[in-house]
Amino acid sequence: MLDVGGRSVAYVKQKAFRLKEDVEVHTDDSRQTPLWRIKADRIIDWSAAYRITDASGALLGTLRRKGGRSLWRATYVITDPNDQAIGGIHEKDPWTKVLDGLLSLIPIVGDLTGYFLNPSYLVSRGDESMLEVRKRPALFEGRFSIEQTGTVDPRSEALFLASVLMMVLLERGRG
Repeated sequence: MLDVGGRSVAYVKQKAFRLKEDVEVHTDDSRQTPLWRIKADRIIDWSAAYRITDASGALLGTLRRKGGRSLWRATYVITDPNDQAIGGIHEKDPWTKVLDGLLSLIPIVGDLTGYFLNPSYLVSRGDESMLEVRKRPALFEGRFSIEQTGTVDPRSEALFLASVLMMVLLERGRG
């Protein structure tokens, strides 16, 4: 993850060939300074919960994927260490997901959808939108931009950013 100036803010290392997601986030690609660790609670990703801990192992909170709701619109709930919902992430326009699913079945056209079907996600606390995550047009790679649209509470900023990173890892193959 790069900031506006192009400086590294976070580097994600996702372990390959794991039955359960286990993601390490560091400050840069040297992987010397850990920021967060994100681990899934189950193998099947249908309604998985992803525990987010800081470098010392202290629980920051959890990102929960809403399985049934995510069929129509990608939906996640962010909870604090006490398992109280403090925010969420949802797809801004579910029709993008529907079109991507339909067009991906067509040879050649399905390979090009990443350039013109780009989902956006809203990160919110209650009714207030705090961040907007947009997939940028690309044919073969998933690049996202994050824009602050409201006030982010400094006490939960790390939890929200780690949640966004995990959501991007889960949704990057679409669009």
